[in-house]
Amino acid sequence: MSQALERNLLAAPTEAHQKIEIYSGVARLARAVWASEVKPVGARPTTAVMFCHPTANFLGHYALFGLAERGFGAIGLTTRYVGNDTSLILENCLLDIGSMVAHLRSLGYERIVLVGNSGGASIVPYYQAQAQHPTITDPPGGGPDLTTAGLTPVDGLVMFMAHPSRARLSSEWLDPAIVDERQPFERDPALDMFNPDNGPPFSAGFITRYRSAQVARNRRIAAWAEAQLRALRSPSHVPAGLDDLAFVVHGTGSDLRFLDGAIDPSDRTVGVTLWGPPQVANYLPAGISRTTTLRAWLNQWSIDHTNGDSLRWLPEIEVPLLVTSGTADPTVHPHMGRQMYDAAVKAPKEITSIVGANHYFEGQPELLTQALDHLADWVRRMVEHR
Repeated sequence: MSQALERNLLAAPTEAHQKIEIYSGVARLARAVWASEVKPVGARPTTAVMFCHPTANFLGHYALFGLAERGFGAIGLTTRYVGNDTSLILENCLLDIGSMVAHLRSLGYERIVLVGNSGGASIVPYYQAQAQHPTITDPPGGGPDLTTAGLTPVDGLVMFMAHPSRARLSSEWLDPAIVDERQPFERDPALDMFNPDNGPPFSAGFITRYRSAQVARNRRIAAWAEAQLRALRSPSHVPAGLDDLAFVVHGTGSDLRFLDGAIDPSDRTVGVTLWGPPQVANYLPAGISRTTTLRAWLNQWSIDHTNGDSLRWLPEIEVPLLVTSGTADPTVHPHMGRQMYDAAVKAPKEITSIVGANHYFEGQPELLTQALDHLADWVRRMVEHR
């Protein structure tokens, strides 16, 4: 492929850019949503393929130039939370997607495909469901009324190297051996995956107890966050205008699958994460759900509160769906793709695995080519010629 490509920076106003809005008593600053657009020089593609994630900077996403070479407008979106999910409200990400979808329509794109990459699956099916039939008026932790947002439906969805939900992933990575949130090294040896007495391999009984304890910890944190929010509503000791607080969650890299390849088996390398050995990643200053606020925990990390769960919304999706997973991904396992595929009961759907692919296709240009060839073929068959 030798055609020349051009790259543009797009800016679309969000609803918050048009006027200052008040969410939970806090004024959000006016801002624009930014994206990069890559397309063949001199061409006017009619289909845009937009990569989405709540916080990742996709302006230089690794798939953009490859998709542009295949004749599409390749779009890498950033939301207002780019690089920082500390105070993230998922519904605001939906507003940002909606602003860029409307902007792409104004540029002449006739069809738009949203790609939920990695954690992007938490917002892409949610967006389409709320664009089709909006129902959310009062998001957990506070946020916009989506029934008045006027979100525009898109023409296809792709779950690309994606897990179903940030809350689900966080819960499956929470370290249940931490017995005191203020003392991260005070640990229960009976629930410690790094205690060799427990494995690996881990017994079925240990796995059941461990998973149950992870869910219980997720719920304890959520209950504490709710209690703190109630306390913030007491005018006697809280400064006026303060309605949220930040906190740290230690031990967020303790997925049993990191050490035991027999759990949800795949081609992944055991004993590693995207951030190094799990024993270290578990405590690194930056990590999944590590630093957050009371409202953001309820909104995106609490399994009982969040709306950002693709398995909840995929049953409502009616546009074509493609699920693509890598069999050697250490974070997103093939069974997660199957969960999302099975959840889509109305959509024309396909699922594919890229054998040997890791999460970012690092050092695997031939596998990235395979994945993009399949994605491009699917868009042409299922979206453009539908």
